[in-house]
Amino acid sequence: MARADRLERMDRRREEAEEEYTAALIGALKVTAAGQWGLFGHTRDKTHVAKARPLLAELEELADEIADLRERLDLEPFALHAEFLAARGPVNSHAVGEPKQAQAWLARLEQDQ
Repeated sequence: MARADRLERMDRRREEAEEEYTAALIGALKVTAAGQWGLFGHTRDKTHVAKARPLLAELEELADEIADLRERLDLEPFALHAEFLAARGPVNSHAVGEPKQAQAWLARLEQDQ
């Protein structure tokens, strides 16, 4: 019985952490949609990178906690974080800018909720 209670508490914490991650991602996307570059790593501008660093650190911290909980609960990896990581990085010069990419992500997340 104690094991079942512990697993239930762990699963509740996982759900809370995933909600916190989603809220933090939405907040970061809103900042980016408003014009602050750096979240998606499309630029190497040191100022943009520095401004995005706290947002990325918060997301990474939550993602690490979620990954640990999901592993302990024998669940698949957290898909939202994997998708976000896949969307980051250098792009060609014809790619959509970070603010527009953030707006598209926000629209998709709103639709999913």
